[in-house]
Amino acid sequence: MSTQNLLEEMFKAGVHYGYSKSRRHPSVSPFIFTTKNGVDIINIEKTNELFEKAIEAVSKFAASGKTILFIGTKPEARQQIIETALALNMPYVGERWVGGSLTNFPEIKKRIIKLLDLRDKKEKGELEKYTKKERLLIDKEMEDMTKNFQGLTGITRIPDAIFVIDPKKEHIAVTEAQKMNLPVVALLNTDCNLKQVEYPIIANDASVSSITFFLSKVKEAYTRGSNGLTK
Repeated sequence: MSTQNLLEEMFKAGVHYGYSKSRRHPSVSPFIFTTKNGVDIINIEKTNELFEKAIEAVSKFAASGKTILFIGTKPEARQQIIETALALNMPYVGERWVGGSLTNFPEIKKRIIKLLDLRDKKEKGELEKYTKKERLLIDKEMEDMTKNFQGLTGITRIPDAIFVIDPKKEHIAVTEAQKMNLPVVALLNTDCNLKQVEYPIIANDASVSSITFFLSKVKEAYTRGSNGLTK
C-alpha cells in the first residue's frame, strides 16, 4: 500500500483526533499539526513515520518467534485487543492489569496454574465432594481468576514485549515492562509522555475505529514477520 493510501485510511479512521490542548503532554508537541476549537489535531504524516518503526519492530519480534503481550483494558480497546491477540495466539490483558503480572510473574503463574487445576477438577466432577456453599465459593474464585488471568493462561514465561493501548491508563503495566527491560509498543494520544515508550504511535487511542485500524496493521505485520516476509 502506498503512503498516500495509508494516510487516507488513517484519516478515515479518525486517528488524527487528539485531546484538548490543555491536556497535551509537552513531549508530543512536535507531532501536533494544528489546534481546532481547542482540540489538538495530530500530524498523521509524522504518526506514519513512528508507525513504520513500530511495525518494523513487530515484524522483527515475529521473525524471532517472540511473544507479545497485548494490553488494553479501556472499553474502547478491550474487544479489539482480545480479538487481535487470539488471532495471533498471543497473551492478552483486556479486563484489569493485576500488579506484578510481569515483575512478580512466578506468583502470577501459580494463580494461573490453580485456575487451570480447578477447571480440570470441575470438568471431571471432582468438586462434587464439596458442599453446595463450598462449591459456590470455588466458582466465585474461578470467576475472579478467569476475569484477571484468562488471557495469560497460555503462557509459561514472561513475554518478550508488550503492546499497549493508552500507556497513561496502563502505566503500571508499562512501568513493570520497563523494570523487566521489555520493549514497549504503544498507541498513545496527546496526553501521554511518548518518551516512556520505546515504539510510540501517536494517534487517537480513544476511538474504536482508530484502535481497530492500528491493531489490524499490527496483526498483518506480525503474521508477515512470522512467515519470513518483511513487506
